[in-house]
Amino acid sequence: MIESQLLNLKNILARLLHYSKTIKEISQIHSQIVTSPNLSPIDRSFLVSRLLFFLCTVSNEPHSLHYANKIFNLVPKPSLFMYNAIIRANSVKIKDPLWCESLILYKAVLHDNLLPDCITFPFVLKECEKRVDVTIGRSIHAHVVKFGCGSDVYAQNSLMNLYAECGVLEDAGRVFDEMSNRDVVSWNTIIVGFLRGGELDKALVLFRQMDRKNIITWNSMITGLVQGGRAKEALEIFHQMQVLEDDKDLVLPDRITVTSLLSACASLGAIDHGRWLHGYLERSGIECDMVIGTALVDMYGKCGCIERAFDVFKAMPKRDVLACTAMISTLALHGYENEAFAIFEEMVAIGVRPNAVTFVALLTACAHSGLVDKGRLCFDVMREDYCIEPEVQHYACMVGILGRAGLFSEAEEIIRSMPKKPDVFVWGALLGGCQLHGNMKLGEVVSRHLIELEPENHAFYENLCDVYSRAGRFDDLKRIRSLMKEQEVRKTVPGCSMIEVDGIVYEFSVKGSPGIQMEVLNSLLMVLSNEMKLERYSCKAEAIL
Repeated sequence: MIESQLLNLKNILARLLHYSKTIKEISQIHSQIVTSPNLSPIDRSFLVSRLLFFLCTVSNEPHSLHYANKIFNLVPKPSLFMYNAIIRANSVKIKDPLWCESLILYKAVLHDNLLPDCITFPFVLKECEKRVDVTIGRSIHAHVVKFGCGSDVYAQNSLMNLYAECGVLEDAGRVFDEMSNRDVVSWNTIIVGFLRGGELDKALVLFRQMDRKNIITWNSMITGLVQGGRAKEALEIFHQMQVLEDDKDLVLPDRITVTSLLSACASLGAIDHGRWLHGYLERSGIECDMVIGTALVDMYGKCGCIERAFDVFKAMPKRDVLACTAMISTLALHGYENEAFAIFEEMVAIGVRPNAVTFVALLTACAHSGLVDKGRLCFDVMREDYCIEPEVQHYACMVGILGRAGLFSEAEEIIRSMPKKPDVFVWGALLGGCQLHGNMKLGEVVSRHLIELEPENHAFYENLCDVYSRAGRFDDLKRIRSLMKEQEVRKTVPGCSMIEVDGIVYEFSVKGSPGIQMEVLNSLLMVLSNEMKLERYSCKAEAIL
């Protein structure tokens, strides 16, 4: 009878713990566990373990970890289960990279002669990952092997995460290669690691080798390619994703997919793809939240569809600083400076605080439209009203505004006032003004600054050659050409442009385009050229008559 009552009490308290929701409720149960004379030491230890597990893994209250640490410190001989729970909580819930409680607890596990298991290591490694500490991480890696967890998929995934976060991609790849059993997390971890480390080609190879891909894999690959400046390949990957829609492993695009692809369309000017994605949003029922709405505004704006961008912007129920800045940037890019400032005034009126990018857009609008006074005002308002310290982009815009207006002394003063060393964009903005107004003397000085910053950039030598050519200084022109030849400065990457035809993005360069019949295009250009000549002759004839 007594054993039945004890068992009943243990079950009741365990059940109460399972349904507890607040620290207050847990503390009441804890009091019962500690003070009840009807619980055996084994049952009490079991219930304390469950209580710790709940505080560490289930409870989201702000003080749950503090309470868990307090309880753990009162346990005379914690079990490995307790250690794993408290290590996990300290690793996951504390974001401070200086916090090292999980590592201290791991050391205590070893001191208490307990053998860490495959549950211990992932969270200890997460602590190393958070601290970006590859040295301690390698020591833990040795322990993973020593204690028989070297072939555990969860421990191996954690090791790959650690090495990728620390930028040691070779070690991450080695762990992956040595895995005898890989799950989808393993593939995603190594692919994302290579993407974040800029190893896009290696990520693509692994992506193509993967037998089954989930939405995380597709999104990671697409987003990584977009962020790595390979938007065309991102669209190609998306096309592969669509082809697989008939396969048994159906993977449908989600909001992350659409957002990344809209960014790809914006960079390529692929308006047909962008329109299709917009239509897909409406058909699929994916919510057009502020993130997607902002991406649509940006895409339509960069593709030249200003009215469509404005329609999307106005249809957004809520607009944050990113959405407003995207609309301002679109208007500024296409010379609608009055409309851009109207959006700015509207966003300020509804309480949306502008950021540094907002003022880059406004200053760009001023630069495109030659609004010197308004540019000066923006620059001052940014610092005085919003306490935003100008960055290099803001200085470049101001120098561009002043340079285009021929106000070279003021532009040079702006450059001298910069807290950081001016970069190629700042000097380039000043050079543009020099070329516009024929200021060859200052243009020569600026071109030399640009060559000093990037001595292997052929464009800056060409700028200096242009200055000397316009000034009639042909000896200096020859000298720079000889210098370029001597130092083997040449155009390494040919310029290219892209155009979308019937939903396909084609790339043109001086080397041609492998996907297009260049003969047809050349014939068409000849026809157009002949028609232009005939039109010119016709106009001359009319003028004579």
